[in-house]
Amino acid sequence: MSALQTPGRRTGSDRDQLAEARGALRAQLGLVLVLLAAAAAAWWSTASRMAGMDAGPGTDLGTFGWFLGVWVVMMAAMMLPALAPTAALFARMSKRLGQTSGVLFASGYLFVWGAAGAVAYGLFSLGRTTSGSDLAWRSGGRWLAGAVIALAALYELTPLKAACLARCRSPLASLLGSWREGPRGAVSMGMRHAGWCLGCCSGLMAALFALGVMSLTWMVLVAALILVEKTLPWRLLARWGTAALLIALSVGVVVVPRDVPGLVVPHGGAMQAMKAMR
Repeated sequence: MSALQTPGRRTGSDRDQLAEARGALRAQLGLVLVLLAAAAAAWWSTASRMAGMDAGPGTDLGTFGWFLGVWVVMMAAMMLPALAPTAALFARMSKRLGQTSGVLFASGYLFVWGAAGAVAYGLFSLGRTTSGSDLAWRSGGRWLAGAVIALAALYELTPLKAACLARCRSPLASLLGSWREGPRGAVSMGMRHAGWCLGCCSGLMAALFALGVMSLTWMVLVAALILVEKTLPWRLLARWGTAALLIALSVGVVVVPRDVPGLVVPHGGAMQAMKAMR
């Protein structure tokens, strides 16, 4: 009997899990298309709302409500393509709710990422309030940005990153081991999966803040790295490649920031323009 038919049963090899995921993608093609369409709409909305707002590292995040709305849309754009296989797998396992369960699963997932954005906003605001001009770009700002990116690179090589990424790449065992029925169960399991995803992607998200959280360029790069790590083969190569890229960016931000492609070197005018556009 297939593992998909018996929630709670332990699974076999990674190869079997990949085969199950491919089968789920084919069986739940409609759900996958809905999630990808939602991601495309989120990319379009993000590009429209963030046009001209990139002020580089330390970009002003604006009011809490404004940032949280933008952040959730950003997460939908960046995360839904990588989440689609897992949501399809969950929907295939949930016979009673079908494709609706996949949408609920994705909703719970985005809720957790929204909460993470609220925490990030609080930490960012606290840092700006307590440090003030000490973290200005021409004083300690570039060093802080470089250090955050370097730490994100090191995190790529930690056992915690490896464990969380393994759960994201092969979610079947996690789903079966914590199965919950009904709509609430779908949302709850989406939230649970988001917890593993937070552990997997938190370093990359910190690097995004350090490079410029309102930059569409860096959003695309981070989203591409997440998609590669979660869905393509050669997991170890992907992690080491990501770490090498982040180290190069860290050095570039500190030593030659104006030569880093896509990096906006902070200056007051850009921040004022961003405030005026809201």
